[in-house]
Amino acid sequence: MRIKDALANIHKEHVDDTLIPLYTPWGENLDKSNVWQEYPRPQMQREHYQMLHGEWDYAIVPKSEEYEFESQGKILVPFSPETLLSGVERQLKPNEYLWYRKILTFTEEECQRKEKKERCILHFDAVDQQATVYVNGIELCRHYGGYLPFEVDITDYVSEEACVLQVRVQDESDTSYHTRGKQTLKRGGMFYTAQSGIWQSVWYEWVPENYVKRMKITPDYDKATVTIKLRSNAFIQEVGLQLDKVEGREHLNTEDMRVLYKGSKQCAGKGWITTLVLCFEEGNFESWSPENPNLYYFTLKAGEDTIHSYFAMRSFTIEKDETGIQRFCLNHQPYFLNGVLDQGYWPDGLMTAPCDEAFVYDIKLAKKTGFNMIRKHIKIEPLRWYYHCDRLGMIVWQDMVNGGTAYNMPWVCYMPTALPIMGRKIKDNLYHMFSRKSEEGRKEWEEECRQTVEHLYNVPSISTWVPFNEAWGQFDAERIANDVKVQDATRTIDHASGWFDQKAGDFNSVHNYFRKLRVEQDDKRAFVISEYGGYACHVTGHSSVERVFGYKKFDTTEQLSKAYKELYEGQVLPLIEKGLSGVVYTQLSDIEEEVNGLVTYDRKVIKIQ
Repeated sequence: MRIKDALANIHKEHVDDTLIPLYTPWGENLDKSNVWQEYPRPQMQREHYQMLHGEWDYAIVPKSEEYEFESQGKILVPFSPETLLSGVERQLKPNEYLWYRKILTFTEEECQRKEKKERCILHFDAVDQQATVYVNGIELCRHYGGYLPFEVDITDYVSEEACVLQVRVQDESDTSYHTRGKQTLKRGGMFYTAQSGIWQSVWYEWVPENYVKRMKITPDYDKATVTIKLRSNAFIQEVGLQLDKVEGREHLNTEDMRVLYKGSKQCAGKGWITTLVLCFEEGNFESWSPENPNLYYFTLKAGEDTIHSYFAMRSFTIEKDETGIQRFCLNHQPYFLNGVLDQGYWPDGLMTAPCDEAFVYDIKLAKKTGFNMIRKHIKIEPLRWYYHCDRLGMIVWQDMVNGGTAYNMPWVCYMPTALPIMGRKIKDNLYHMFSRKSEEGRKEWEEECRQTVEHLYNVPSISTWVPFNEAWGQFDAERIANDVKVQDATRTIDHASGWFDQKAGDFNSVHNYFRKLRVEQDDKRAFVISEYGGYACHVTGHSSVERVFGYKKFDTTEQLSKAYKELYEGQVLPLIEKGLSGVVYTQLSDIEEEVNGLVTYDRKVIKIQ
């Protein structure tokens, strides 16, 4: 074990640091009048929508139920007030409210839609942490959880006269048990500047009076079928699907498929469920993989509702290879996962990328560097990020967002790092040791875990759910893994990434930064090193602070590149034949004082060639 490197990375808070302002190339050229205009939900796209991004009025005030809004200036939505791109650069504290206000005006055409009994649905893709929505001073809804979407019907307020949309936000950050990811009010080391408020898209769309509210797409690779379940607010008699022609893929047409089953049933409290089961004739389909990211685009017509979407034919399993070793398999073939950790942070937008093009840049950079998998670390991205992984060909391991009260770092980090065997013998029902004493907090996390799986279920590129990372708020991981498997049997599960293994899920998953890499045999699960590397190189002029945090430090990018190549070729590749199914290198980009990225925080210097 490299004891010196390990001791140098004991967590420290650096609240007195002043971060050096850094802009990405996209942030430098941001057009405030044209921010994030792409349709936010590529797998359930309709034609009539309006993005609500741009400058809103805001105010940050002490908590009080009695408050008459008075603007303190403009904030650029969807960027949090803590970010450079928001134009505010102010931290929301747990004892404060952040208020937003925007005047909504509707066109004559939109007013006519209301007269035709169409509905106007307002969407918030993520507001951190607790949001209350008002229109004309009337409370319409409350939402808890800073990483998941919610919506509200605002049809009653559509008229020729403007209406006032207000959002009140409270964010307890890491002072409570709510999900927070790696945000902290006292940033430093592996934890980053907390952000708050609206940080993903705000938009509304027009839907028919009877419309599809949710869609669940399940491809069955072995049976050559696709099951599509539609949840609608009312019974829709006519439902049909048409495969769309895609340039260069003229073989895709409706004749390739036939309907095996179509039926509807009423579900108490959930409207109607309509199920379509489609079958590829003679198993005639093209598989999805990182090397061939084939997508089947289709148009669904459900009564008067028209939706554009897509799916892919692929399977993710754990199977024994010809030597009896458990392997991760893509489409029933052993597939080595060369992954990279991606936390999705940006110096100018924090958790909000400056634009859609920035998403594409990161994914293409990972592919160019030789990675075929991204572990999306403790964060839920906008759906457009997953769409780009689907179409560009990048397998995704999706972490759940961690919560819990203040972490006992000696217990959940230092002890298992120094004594891995101890961490793998301890049960995670010691709730107080894992910062999970609150029963309410545990129930809240389980519900958000369930909602995360539902929210991202249709994404073809997601192969694996990761409920817990390094025991941050971990509890009952074996039961949680089983519950997730019941909800989604089509994907694999890494139940406890790092340590405190409960012998559950599909992977024996370890983190190894300070020892020589090795394989641990497991008769029932595949073995992965779900974090390793973390090699650091500070690039002057492209870092938030002068301080360096990383698991092994190098002075130049040439030294870093050489060391990474030696680590991968000298230690990773020889372990594949011994049973290694995958690795996840830390990490894609620098973040604040963590400078162990393949690219600098501002995305201007690629460090590993």
